Amino acid sequence: MCRNIKPLFNFAPPATDEDIRAAALQFVRKIAGTRKPSKQNTDAFDIAVEEIFQSSKRMLEGLVATTPPRDRVSFEAARRLRFKKAEPR
Repeated sequence: MCRNIKPLFNFAPPATDEDIRAAALQFVRKIAGTRKPSKQNTDAFDIAVEEIFQSSKRMLEGLVATTPPRDRVSFEAARRLRFKKAEPR
């Protein structure tokens, strides 16, 4: 999984549309193997991002949490610390 795609479910505050769209964009970039599509591929790229955004949003709205929401700030701080330790020196 791409390191830039973060978990979005069961957090306080909940994921925003911008968070979901950013994850969709990262996913499409990973699959396409490029950060920016050529002019010929822009429409297909944008359509894929929108479809994945919509599907992801529906999924997140339909999921049911069985645990209390995690604190996004604490989660991100712990995540950054793990990645910092994992980086070669």
